[in-house]
Amino acid sequence: MLSINGNKVKDIIDYKFLITDEYIEVEIERKDGQVWVFEIEKEYDEDLGIEFTNPLIDKAKSCRNKCIFCFIDQLPKGMRETLYFKDDDSRLSFLQGNFITFTNMSDEEIERIIKYRISPINVSVHTTNPDLRIRMLKNKNAGKIMTILKRFKEAGLKVNCQIVLIKNVNDGIELERTLNDLSSLYPSVSSVAVVPVGLTKYREDLPKIDPFNKESASKVLNQIIRKQNELLKKIGTRFVFASDEFYVMANYPIPQYHEYEGFPQIENGVGLISNFEYEVDKELKNINNTIDLKKSYIIATGTLAYNFMLRIKDKILSKFNNLKLEVIPIENKFFGKLITVSGLITGQDLLNSLAKYKNIDGIIIPKNMLRKDTEVFLDDLTVSDIENHLNIKIIPVEVSGKELINIFKRGE
Repeated sequence: MLSINGNKVKDIIDYKFLITDEYIEVEIERKDGQVWVFEIEKEYDEDLGIEFTNPLIDKAKSCRNKCIFCFIDQLPKGMRETLYFKDDDSRLSFLQGNFITFTNMSDEEIERIIKYRISPINVSVHTTNPDLRIRMLKNKNAGKIMTILKRFKEAGLKVNCQIVLIKNVNDGIELERTLNDLSSLYPSVSSVAVVPVGLTKYREDLPKIDPFNKESASKVLNQIIRKQNELLKKIGTRFVFASDEFYVMANYPIPQYHEYEGFPQIENGVGLISNFEYEVDKELKNINNTIDLKKSYIIATGTLAYNFMLRIKDKILSKFNNLKLEVIPIENKFFGKLITVSGLITGQDLLNSLAKYKNIDGIIIPKNMLRKDTEVFLDDLTVSDIENHLNIKIIPVEVSGKELINIFKRGE
């Protein structure tokens, strides 16, 4: 592709912007060197249906920060090369929901976001204190975050923000400042997620960070709940949402479905438990008569969701006769016991935890254990590898209450 309406296509953002018209001319160079021009009439916002070998039509921008909490810096050596790539690309934020920091962007690039109205943008804020943000991200440009966000508000762009919370660093008074600053930009900044820092056992030569525990997680939740109540009265939204990990660590009840206000940051682990249980309850209500299912299944989950999945198990068994169902928490020995989410469970940990089980019809795992659109775990073991070792069928399922219940209704 050489041009659209005489404009060179730099990347996918240019492409999306330039095809937004009812009549366009697309200039294409064939492999034999011939140049063809296609005149196309279409609906104003209709896509052309072109698929690019590189979805960005450009090289992804890597992150130049040295964040004290970076998860990629905590990976062991010897994993596949793509896992070590740190992206900080606004285009991936728009297309895939990735979070960016704005530290690696020029003024021209920021203006381009405003010109093309790239929205919503997902931003890793962490703190609005300029000096603290510079120290946390180890980037001299990190202190400009509020200036950029104010420009986005003036342009009418939508932003979702993330705060990776570190004990005794950006919590307490600093968290209060950050939430006050960000809520002042509502509705441009439409939601804020607060998630605990993830700590693996591979932190050699990295800054010392203390993990959250029940007491410190409770302190964070008390602060966020108070802030939610304050903002609900002031601007009509809870605005800030804590990740499920905080509620489990603190042993607090998970908020109700409606309290997540449409789950604006569910991909960030905010409200997954509440949404999942809501979907399970909805599907089970549609089963009028109990179903006879002489099957035996294991549900494999991270240690974070273990007690929750026990509750889900009891609900399922109330609708299925003769079903044997066991929930197995998979301890993360690969990354360390502080990593409790199912999305970071490796094939080898799954294999080691389930090696003793026999005569099982299927092992149900959430698809977030696997690389997107593949059957490959983080350690490059595959679903087939696990099946061959255990001689048990592995059933990957979306993190969806409906999909889980359908497994039993179909009797896979």
